[in-house]
Amino acid sequence: MLGGMRIGVKPTYIKNVGDRLIQERPGVFGADFDENKKLVSEHTDVESKVIRNRVAGYITRKLKSKR
Repeated sequence: MLGGMRIGVKPTYIKNVGDRLIQERPGVFGADFDENKKLVSEHTDVESKVIRNRVAGYITRKLKSKR
């Protein structure tokens, strides 16, 4: 922590990775968060569970809103 604030990954990074995955692999991801977590792990080199879950959550929300 720095000055009482958590230092983390910027939301634009999460969005960029999520959007790139959706664009490069159409039809692979769906509206199931647990399945998207596995797919994010398979299709990226993200090692952090927190980042993986945030990317999977972003993809899930984005695909659910398209319906």
